[in-house]
Amino acid sequence: MSPTPPLLRPAITSDLLIDGKLIGGSGGTFDVVNPATEEVIGQASEGTADDMAAAIDAARRAFDDTDWSHDHAFRAHCLRQLRDALLAHTDELRDLTVAEVGCPTFLTHGPQLVGPITDLGYFADLAENHQWTVDLGEASPMGIKNRRELRSEAIGVVGAITPWNFPHQINFAKIGPALAAGCTVVLKPAPDTPWCAALVGKVIADETDFPPGVINIVTSTDHALGEQLCTDPRVDLVSFTGSTATGRKVMAAAAPTLTKVFLELGGKSAFIVLDDADLDAACSMAAFSVVTHAGQGCAITTRLVVPREQLDDAVAATRNAMAGLAADDPTKPGTVCGPLISARQRERVEGYLQLARDEGGTIEIGGGRPADKDAGYFVEPTLISGLDNSARVAQEEIFGPVLVILPHDGDDDAIRIANDSPYGLSGAVWGTDPERINAVVDGVRTGTMGVNGGIWYSADVPFGGYKQSGIGRESGVAGFCEYLETKAVATPV
Repeated sequence: MSPTPPLLRPAITSDLLIDGKLIGGSGGTFDVVNPATEEVIGQASEGTADDMAAAIDAARRAFDDTDWSHDHAFRAHCLRQLRDALLAHTDELRDLTVAEVGCPTFLTHGPQLVGPITDLGYFADLAENHQWTVDLGEASPMGIKNRRELRSEAIGVVGAITPWNFPHQINFAKIGPALAAGCTVVLKPAPDTPWCAALVGKVIADETDFPPGVINIVTSTDHALGEQLCTDPRVDLVSFTGSTATGRKVMAAAAPTLTKVFLELGGKSAFIVLDDADLDAACSMAAFSVVTHAGQGCAITTRLVVPREQLDDAVAATRNAMAGLAADDPTKPGTVCGPLISARQRERVEGYLQLARDEGGTIEIGGGRPADKDAGYFVEPTLISGLDNSARVAQEEIFGPVLVILPHDGDDDAIRIANDSPYGLSGAVWGTDPERINAVVDGVRTGTMGVNGGIWYSADVPFGGYKQSGIGRESGVAGFCEYLETKAVATPV
């Protein structure tokens, strides 16, 4: 392996990674746009159906014809090698990520870059430390004495389809455990953020010992390539993160071949404030959460549920907090709310703001584009009041810096409001009485809960949701096991 040149260079064009080789896409290239400036900053390779078929074939051969799935120590070595190589490129990747994703720089020190790269070490540890064979001892079914054991085996070829909002975190939360489990992978990243995946592919090809075909990366603007991953019988599992509507399509496409699916989907999570909480602190945290990365996170709490008798004070506290969190240049120190990813997404968010007005809601702050921004897909941090939980802006995922404040009439009513949603991905509760807090945590049907600002995000914590927020869990041991099959073996004694 020769030294790798800098990842960033003017007019960069990224390649596909197929069967261990960096190649141009058969469809040419497509533009990569900086959402904070609306400028074209480079190109990415346009993969085609033929490219995707070649990637699937390479992954199938690497799984079927090599020792990758059985050599646990080698897999751990490759994952740690990738972690270390990427960390050596942190500064370059940080600049690239902020430019492509539009995320505030401070997030790249956590879940937008450094955190997910570091997490590859956790998955390497799982590959080495997992109990691949479990002895069940002897039993005598039908009077015949047998010794039994359970074996964990990689499920096979994984098709990973990922979104644009936290590309490194979601890409590595899929390929990390899949590779650690012994699977081979074909990654189809979102067309809005192709570089975050493609340049990881360059590091894999140039600086690691991953065998050809074990990991393949196909960038493309053609969403049909995602469907191709779902319908190809050579793919054993499809791991998808995105909207609930698209998740349904993934399930339907995979149904004819009964391909296993993992789905991490939408959310409309509730931030519950009890009447004994520090109202100002709680509302400030709710405001900060919903404007972080312009609200472009499925687990962000977007409904603020406060005691009815404290509603006016809560509106004032949240409005004041949002006033200090303006949408701004993501490279500027202190910026929390950057741009939305695209003009299309901004139009979608603006449509919901108009819907809130049409439904009789009050825009307490924000509600449009910042007056001082001539370019960039920015939307002001927005607080909506005057609606109940049946309003569409309280029921549907907006994916923007928009918070709906709702009154509750006691702890049980707060739980009812939180659960009155098709989703169940995340949530938060603020209060001082441990028994009341625990009752809320027990009562809200959601995959994660933060208490008084507690942070659950970590490589060892399973992430996923109830109801229409998905199927399965990502990260942690539970997420690792999504990529395993269990084989029972019995031998007569």
